[in-house]
Amino acid sequence: MNNLLKGKRGIITGALDKNSIAWKIAEKAHEQGATFVLTNAPIAMRMGEINELAEKTGSQIIPADATNTEDLENLYTKTQEILGGKIDFVLHSIGMSVNIRKKIPYVDSNYDYFMKGVDVSALSLHKMLSVAKHLDAISEGGSVVALTYMAAQRTYPFYTDMADIKAMLESIARSFGYHYGVEKKVRINTVSQSPTKTTAGTGIKGFNDFYDYADAIAPLGNADAESCADYCITLFSDLTRMVTMQNLFHDGGYSSTGVSAKVMDMLYPEQE
Repeated sequence: MNNLLKGKRGIITGALDKNSIAWKIAEKAHEQGATFVLTNAPIAMRMGEINELAEKTGSQIIPADATNTEDLENLYTKTQEILGGKIDFVLHSIGMSVNIRKKIPYVDSNYDYFMKGVDVSALSLHKMLSVAKHLDAISEGGSVVALTYMAAQRTYPFYTDMADIKAMLESIARSFGYHYGVEKKVRINTVSQSPTKTTAGTGIKGFNDFYDYADAIAPLGNADAESCADYCITLFSDLTRMVTMQNLFHDGGYSSTGVSAKVMDMLYPEQE
């Protein structure tokens, strides 16, 4: 289907480089007729290639620290001025763990780092939603999507404090989804994506081995960034206007599979 987002206005966070899921979502949203603003923290923008994406999609860039409510107020206000009206969709693709970056084991978590991760990766969603609601910046029936991972439900030792942080992110989506839904019919969902070869993902110790393991478990294999982008576009569209407060698994069936024959063969290759 074409023009699923024709006439819709949005904000896309977290498009760091061509490997980012947010980058793919921006490309797909542009293809489907949307106009949007790109945003990221100023420090992240210096490391990324966001100007190239902005040129490709005809978008403007508004730097914003998603932990700072004044920055967010400026983001929503300027976005509406640039795009000419209220916002129809928002992508939250923001995640950072200093404990993971510094290779600190979960049981030895530095709590200052932990709280920084909570603020950047989870509370930022609450702040984005709260500011939008107070400014009445999102159109009735609008859609907010946040990217997450199933370590929020199951234990993956290498994911350390981000597992707890993603659980909080998903809870915020449900809790805020109720209030925003009752008052403005705004939908809020999280998408639990397969392990994906992004700049952030590949920075996790043991990622490549786990990527192969998940790919062997999932009946359809791992979902790549481009297919995740396709899925998010449907959530921004009117086709999913009654879907809210959900954590939606986009993982090739991994989350519903106990063990696959392929993995059994890998573990016990000599047995019939």
